[in-house]
Amino acid sequence: MHKSVQIKLSDNWRIQSSSKVSEKGSDISTNPTISENWLPAVVPSTVLSTLVANKVYEDPYFGENLKAIPTELFKVSWWYTSSFELTKEQSNEFASLKFDGINYKANVWLNGQLIADATDIDGAFRITSFDVSTHIKSGSNILAIEVIPPQPGDFSIGFVDWNPAPPDGDMGVFRPVTLHLHGGVQIEKPFVKTKVNLKTLKEADITVSAELTNYSKAKISGDLVGTIGAIVFKKNIRLAPNAKELITFDSKDFVGLNFKEPKLWWPINLGNPDLYDLDLKFVAKETVLDTAQLRFGIRDIQDYWLNDIHRGYKVNGKKVLIKGAGWTDDMLLMDTDESIEAQVKYVKQMNLNCIRLEGFWGKDHKLYDLCDEHGILLMVGWSCHWEHEIHMGVPVNERFGGVYKPEHISHVAQAWEDQVIWLRNHPSIFVWTVASDKVPITELEQKYIDTFAKYDPTRPYLNSTGGVGSDQHVIGSEDVISEISGSSGVKMLGPYAYTAPVYWFTDTKFGGAYGFNTETGPGAQIPQLESLKKMIPQEQLWPLGEAWNFHCGRYEFADLSRFTKAMDEKYGAPSSLEEFDRKAQAMNYELMRPMFEAFQVNKKKSTGIVQWMLNAAWPKMYWQLYDYYLNPTAAFYATQKACLPLSLIYNYGDKHIYAINDRQGTEEKLTAHIRVYSIGSEMLFEDKLNFTLDPDSSKSILELGKLKGLTTTYFVDLRLLDKTGVEISNNFYWLSTKEEVLDYEADLGPFAFHTPSKVYADFTQLNELPKTQLGQSHYFEQDSEQQNIKVALKNNGDHIAFLINLKVVDKRTGELVLPIFWEDNFINLLPGEERMVCANFKGTSEAELKVEGWNLE
Repeated sequence: MHKSVQIKLSDNWRIQSSSKVSEKGSDISTNPTISENWLPAVVPSTVLSTLVANKVYEDPYFGENLKAIPTELFKVSWWYTSSFELTKEQSNEFASLKFDGINYKANVWLNGQLIADATDIDGAFRITSFDVSTHIKSGSNILAIEVIPPQPGDFSIGFVDWNPAPPDGDMGVFRPVTLHLHGGVQIEKPFVKTKVNLKTLKEADITVSAELTNYSKAKISGDLVGTIGAIVFKKNIRLAPNAKELITFDSKDFVGLNFKEPKLWWPINLGNPDLYDLDLKFVAKETVLDTAQLRFGIRDIQDYWLNDIHRGYKVNGKKVLIKGAGWTDDMLLMDTDESIEAQVKYVKQMNLNCIRLEGFWGKDHKLYDLCDEHGILLMVGWSCHWEHEIHMGVPVNERFGGVYKPEHISHVAQAWEDQVIWLRNHPSIFVWTVASDKVPITELEQKYIDTFAKYDPTRPYLNSTGGVGSDQHVIGSEDVISEISGSSGVKMLGPYAYTAPVYWFTDTKFGGAYGFNTETGPGAQIPQLESLKKMIPQEQLWPLGEAWNFHCGRYEFADLSRFTKAMDEKYGAPSSLEEFDRKAQAMNYELMRPMFEAFQVNKKKSTGIVQWMLNAAWPKMYWQLYDYYLNPTAAFYATQKACLPLSLIYNYGDKHIYAINDRQGTEEKLTAHIRVYSIGSEMLFEDKLNFTLDPDSSKSILELGKLKGLTTTYFVDLRLLDKTGVEISNNFYWLSTKEEVLDYEADLGPFAFHTPSKVYADFTQLNELPKTQLGQSHYFEQDSEQQNIKVALKNNGDHIAFLINLKVVDKRTGELVLPIFWEDNFINLLPGEERMVCANFKGTSEAELKVEGWNLE
């Protein structure tokens, strides 16, 4: 017999403002007619996302519509209610009701009885569970939750400066609600700890633990049985009434938990992200009282120190250069599983190996599961939302942020413990970040350390994502140094706005390519034209209207002035929206690629780089590699190119060509084909070099030096070939004889968020780039629910075809097909060159190809 059932209470919900409800929770949870005319909802959800789904507010992300949503609606509590059916047999079982996340407080009634109040459910990141065995019944059960909104000073969900604050503060039941039926003994907090033999990688010790709780008033004896593949292990357990016990299985007592030739979990480009499944069951008198399942990976995470200053990370004993970008959930927490899956695939396509979560994002485990499966490392921890008065709405401590009072320390420490237990089995998480811009107060950090010792000793933690260089006070007025753990060994020194390519290679004081830069980037990344038309009213599209600024960041990042000034100076002022779009994408590409490339080139003194940001919480102009509609910007393909595991890179600082090997094996008999072209596509220089690359290495193979006949704007074409002459990778640069000069002395006030340029490069000759004729043929093929497209391109002209942009549109609607996975885009073709480019996307509708470019006839 099997008594364990988990019922997700996700459907059949309704919500209503308490201002429109006179009845009490005891009545709402017994009389279904009270809520029959409320708005239908699902869980997880926020109040505002439900109003949007019911078209109470339409298109809140378009133009300035968000401003029209009154925040007063969300200053009162809102009711969520749902009903669920149980059979007579189910109603006789023991039951726990679990809430993975409610923002911010809640009172909960079940079938007329108050089972939890706002002192029990207090905090967005608290995970709570209640024994409701005596409250469930056969037939219809009604659950009513009064959600109390967050107040200024609460430790709530926050978006900081990358988009407007959601009008409802994301109040709601934003994570799952689960009814867990069992036979009296419940398996809780299952955990798998792995220890890899780093000398051989041929052996690993596995430790499995779980808490057993007896919710009955009788003694219960039974077996806790674990299964991993063909390996079975068990213990006989005797539990006193209402007792709780931690049960542990280790390889000393259970030989099968010493794995020989384990399949290790590796991040991308280092190996396969292999996973195992654990099944646990508690069996008493041939009856399964409860079960638990989880997936885990066998891997070892360590940190190390570079020159005793900068922290780096190792996976299974191998150093990993972290190449990542910062994640945000949808502003109203409306992400779908399909959207999350596409985004993780985008990360993998860009050759990134890491996502940084500034916050414990995710409505459930979907993002974490996908990163486990695809080999994407995760940095997980608190957001800086709680560290600044401008976000918290109350005064904060300049050194420690908003968490410094004893009651707040206790609250946040417990929330941290809940989140660690919730997520600790995910092998993709390689570090916990317990603070962002500041450091935790000593008492709080000690509580974190105690939590790690008890619940997760398998990973290092960062006391802050700032630290190195914090004495320069770029981010704040206090040095980011912990009294317990000292410097974090990582840096957060910007930049966050327009930054010239040469900066990344030459800066040695701020955000340049040394150490671990936990969040940085060249600022705005403008969406492509089709996305701009979706987010900005037509009358404000050109010239740039006020709605553009509303869709920028906040505070210092509330307009595009730095970006448009650089465009005007470097590329020439655009005279139309279409020209603006073309030049914006060129800038997206030009500015993003060298950031990642510089950290690749400087492997010996760099340990990590995180682009701020990866994605978009709503349609925006700043900080994204693809936009809210999942349409990649040119920065996406620049990142993909920059992070290739084998490539050739132009160093803007020393003007050398570098060869990069990001793999763990030696690469022999490689050939570099290097060419330089004038704006008129005349070849000014050509060389071929043969060389070998050591594992995980970067080396200079050629100094370009002074070249004769250069035009003000010129091109450098780099091709890497294997020993058979097959092209492994290509890289194409547009450069200027007028070099950009940085203004390190500029006075930016208390927040030195970027290093501006006092002299800009000159690419205005691109406006006179001769037209060329591009030939193309393509075909689509259907593969189940997916379509593939293959495009054969040929430059039939005598001039370089610059920034060819391939798009697929739905033939019936004319809309872009998104998400789409091009193996390359914003392509450059030399005169006479041919190239095959492939892509895949979901869908069965008839599609067609659009080919655009800077200088196509």
